[in-house]
Amino acid sequence: MTPVRTKRGSRRVGNPRTDSRKIDIPPQDRKDTTSTHRGASTDVGSGEPPASQGPAREAPSGGDWRRGYRDVVGVGEFRALWVAHALSMTGSYLLNIAVALLVYHQTSSALAAGITMALTFLPQIIGGPLLAGLADLFPRRGVIVISDLTRAVLVAGIGIPGLPVWAIWVLVFCSTLPMVPFGAARAALMAEIVQGERYVAGSAIINLTTQVGTLAGLVLGGGIVAAVGPNSAVMFNGLTFVASALIIRFGVRYRPAPRDDREARPSLWRVTRDGTRLVFGDARLRTLGLFAWLAGFYTIPYGLAGPLADEVGGGPMAAGLLMAGPSMGAIVGGFVLTRLINPESRMRLIGPLAVAASVPLLVWALQPPLWMMVGLLMFSGMTASYQFVANAAFVLCAPSKGRGLAFGLVAAGLQAVQGIGIALASLLVEIAGIHAVITVAGGLGVTGALLLATPWSRLSAGAIALMHTPAASDGPDSDRAADPRSGTGGGTSPQ
Repeated sequence: MTPVRTKRGSRRVGNPRTDSRKIDIPPQDRKDTTSTHRGASTDVGSGEPPASQGPAREAPSGGDWRRGYRDVVGVGEFRALWVAHALSMTGSYLLNIAVALLVYHQTSSALAAGITMALTFLPQIIGGPLLAGLADLFPRRGVIVISDLTRAVLVAGIGIPGLPVWAIWVLVFCSTLPMVPFGAARAALMAEIVQGERYVAGSAIINLTTQVGTLAGLVLGGGIVAAVGPNSAVMFNGLTFVASALIIRFGVRYRPAPRDDREARPSLWRVTRDGTRLVFGDARLRTLGLFAWLAGFYTIPYGLAGPLADEVGGGPMAAGLLMAGPSMGAIVGGFVLTRLINPESRMRLIGPLAVAASVPLLVWALQPPLWMMVGLLMFSGMTASYQFVANAAFVLCAPSKGRGLAFGLVAAGLQAVQGIGIALASLLVEIAGIHAVITVAGGLGVTGALLLATPWSRLSAGAIALMHTPAASDGPDSDRAADPRSGTGGGTSPQ
């Protein structure tokens, strides 16, 4: 790690723009200054914990990458984030099902229930560019705690008997908005708790938990509502967010906001503007973000599960299998990719796997039977687990000061492309037929992935290097601007 730090230090000395701000801090001392300010490890390069956390963690770069899962689970702060995420995610899925059934019981209208479900996606699309920046303006632990407690109060309000539907919709919209700063702050905070390969392992565990939670929500959500009633289920659901907030408050230590105390706090608008420039001005971040948005193509069968099941003569069970197929595949693929394949190989596999994720949709041109459709969607989910690695690589490549907003912007874009893709596909099905629409979506997904795979084959080396030098992804923006591997300044286009 020493040669890398020396190189970074000597590069700053030769750069007049950065010298004017940092010339008074020698390279060997700058590490300790950053650690003290941000509350990170005493040696972010080696990944060792501060004294208060004990010697449980070992240097990620010097150990066996296969120990990543075991190492990251051994970190108490990560366990707190993991359990809190699982509780919030479980609460979110239960809320979606319970509120949709609550509205349907009140109105007997499928349209009203559909609008209710749509309102669980819309706030993230709108709030992503506006609220994700809170994770970079304020201490991230506090952002997570306040987000969870705000959701708890709003969700409890939804369960009050006798509320008109319009009031329920308003509360659903407002209760979903805190998910944006929660997710952005969690991803950015985790990068301060674990670095390098352990961050990749931790991110994979979080994503696998989400996929398992999706399946559990589909299977258990309706049963819980049937047992206690939609109103009680919604109000009880608020307790999951309270529990999540308490776990974060007492399980994760305080860290200051990522901006220097001497800096004037910028406006949320300025943070949003700068974050957008960061994502789309950096070739690595731009390419990884576009890889994430390819999901807008290969998730279209998920949104058309009902019509697909009807077309083959199946019922709700068939639709449930089609919806669960990608999640089942993602659990298997994500585990294999992050547990059995070495870090360098999996980073280079992002491009080929992104191409493979949309290939199964091309088989819809042959009008496959139900069992084959489920199998194809499972294979698509397995290969789409490249998102686990791309997500971790994105956070590693983003500078600390803009990490929360950058993550939130891409997450909001992901919600948007999936929602728009499913809505547009549903409209086109009436014109061209469901098999033709899915086949075309597969072709567009393959084409888009091929266009991104070419530049990524050159950019992946820089992301791999950051896994062994986590301090490079935690430094201020100016640190990375001087790194020729970062691809900033439009050096490489994702075309």
